[in-house]
Amino acid sequence: MRAVRGSARAAMCLLALLLLSRTVDGYLKIGTQVSSGSLVTVRWNSFPIRYYVTNRDVPGVSAPQLQRAVDRAFHTWQAVPNVGLSSQFAGFTGLMPSGAGNANVIGFEDHPELDRVLGATSFTLDTVTGEIVDSDIFLNSTFSWSVADAGEAGREDVESIVAHELGHLHGLGHSALGETELLAGGGRQVLDEASIMFPIAFNAGSVHRALYPDDVNGLSDIYGGDAVHSSTGSITGRVTKNGSGVLGAHVVAVNSATGVTIAGFSQAADGSFTVGGLEPGTYFLRAEPLDDADPGSFLSSSLNIDLDFMPAFLDRPVTVAGGSTASGIELKVVPKS
Repeated sequence: MRAVRGSARAAMCLLALLLLSRTVDGYLKIGTQVSSGSLVTVRWNSFPIRYYVTNRDVPGVSAPQLQRAVDRAFHTWQAVPNVGLSSQFAGFTGLMPSGAGNANVIGFEDHPELDRVLGATSFTLDTVTGEIVDSDIFLNSTFSWSVADAGEAGREDVESIVAHELGHLHGLGHSALGETELLAGGGRQVLDEASIMFPIAFNAGSVHRALYPDDVNGLSDIYGGDAVHSSTGSITGRVTKNGSGVLGAHVVAVNSATGVTIAGFSQAADGSFTVGGLEPGTYFLRAEPLDDADPGSFLSSSLNIDLDFMPAFLDRPVTVAGGSTASGIELKVVPKS
């Protein structure tokens, strides 16, 4: 067994776990290298996930209120069809999430040194299989919190942040489906998001508790099995600049009929990408740089990610059929200057 640090939802945050994408994925999963040397998806193999809540109140939120928000957030993910997830509240505990041992603990902790981190998820993994043995989530009590149905000005919404962290707990990495702007004093402000797994949170007081298609796509790939893969299709190709591959491009597919947006990444030096889990239909493709957050929030910090190019659309729509792949796509981009 080993403990591996997960991710945090914040103004800026990093994943310390590996990130991987299979040939049919349109998002990022969390992965780990097991003792055999293979890179495997981090996931739960048995359910329900039994969790405890730290018996500690913070101003504005009692431990029972936290537990009810956590339960609602779990059920949001469990409502995804054909994934078979379940959870069970095991009781209140005096344990804190950090160093909780072999128990799944969710609670508030003081982390004033993490002044941009609202919450974080950690794992204990089976080093042979990559199975999640236990996972803990802390919410940073340095911030002000609320469980008000419509949110509360100046306070972070517990259920919104827990829903994001539960995405990590189930094995999802970050999505880049969001738009931000730089603030004069540093950091970024979120203008829009199309995934609850976008790493940067909206301003305090905002409520964002629902899943987006990209979130559903990611969870379905990990837990949905062959039935999901056979009913959806994928798009593969390359992002190129002056004839060479672009590493780290964000590739977005938009369904022309429904507007549903699913995304993937080019994770190889040749610029190759796959956007998967697509409902049959016609899609518009767009490539853009990962410049709306720290690129290390999405892909390994060891990669030489290319940010020097302008967003670009493919000059034609792409038709996707269930159980098949539309291949040979080349998305050409040009340098910013």
